[in-house]
Amino acid sequence: MTDLLTKALSNLTDAALALEMPDQTDALILLTGEDARILEVVSSASYFRKKYFSNLVKLNYLVNIKSGFCQEDCSYCSQAKHSEADILRYPFIDTELLMKEVERGITSGAARICLVASGRGPTERDITKISAMVKEVKAAYPAVEICTSLGILAEEHARQLKSAGVFAYNHNLNTSSEHYSKICSTHTYQDRQETVQKAKTSGLSPCSGALFGMGESDNDIVSLAEGLYAADPESVPVNFLLPFDGTPLSGFTALTPGRCLRILSLMRFYFPNKEIRAGAGRETHLRSMQVLSLHVVNSLFVGDYLTSTGQPGEADIEMIRDAGFIPITPGGTENGTAGRPGIKSVKVESRKRGPGSKQIPNK
Repeated sequence: MTDLLTKALSNLTDAALALEMPDQTDALILLTGEDARILEVVSSASYFRKKYFSNLVKLNYLVNIKSGFCQEDCSYCSQAKHSEADILRYPFIDTELLMKEVERGITSGAARICLVASGRGPTERDITKISAMVKEVKAAYPAVEICTSLGILAEEHARQLKSAGVFAYNHNLNTSSEHYSKICSTHTYQDRQETVQKAKTSGLSPCSGALFGMGESDNDIVSLAEGLYAADPESVPVNFLLPFDGTPLSGFTALTPGRCLRILSLMRFYFPNKEIRAGAGRETHLRSMQVLSLHVVNSLFVGDYLTSTGQPGEADIEMIRDAGFIPITPGGTENGTAGRPGIKSVKVESRKRGPGSKQIPNK
């Protein structure tokens, strides 16, 4: 007799093959699966990752061009108005510093540069400033994709960004409509939906995803996935909560590596042919199972995040290479050299602790 998870994975696969929205019941069964069967889940989701993206990985580099001082009260955010988190806070960086950061990103292998500014949304003056920044970047690196994430967006501002050379606009739905009021009171889920649609209408590639680990239920995750499916983004960043000290969610923990992999796999079933990006928190919550996520996602942020540190870019490239995946360069071409596994020199350290010594052994 076929068990529930096997049947659910079969149904989810059939829906993804038809590019149809998964059934809620099947999605919930996946989310409640046992960690011992995580390879079955990842293997099923990886079929679509390979079908549409082969073994390629797109690297993205964040530049926080304006940090802190936000008047919104998002409970998860270290930049929110009530946050006492120990982060860097500064106004817009100048173009010279921006170009240095972009160069670091390109050197790290990034095919997309993401310019992010804190706040409810940009003013006309902000848009003028950011448009000038974008033109400078595109003049120096014509092939690189530019994504901006500036908050709630007016349609006219979206058109101005598109004209300046912006390729994509990021505005995450973050959680379900039912759960949204529990994490923010200064704007609504509908505000976020409308911004994604304005970006799309203006010709920008819509980038919208989620943040998990904020106390949402499995039903919330499925509801969010359906909301994202309706928004039809071209790229879906998946972030996991980093509970900064000094924020309302400080110390909150609800994620395990297995749960994170199930969430990523579920997103792949909802978006079989879309770019899914592992974002903030992957190092913290996936831990030693990070490499398994590459069999589901086809995109990563490399380097640091907005207000938290990431693992070194060299470690990301090594992880990608060792797992048999290939980063893509700006313009979408394969970076064969970066993707080729290499044999590393090995230095063996002699044991000087435990039996035969006066030091306690490694535990």
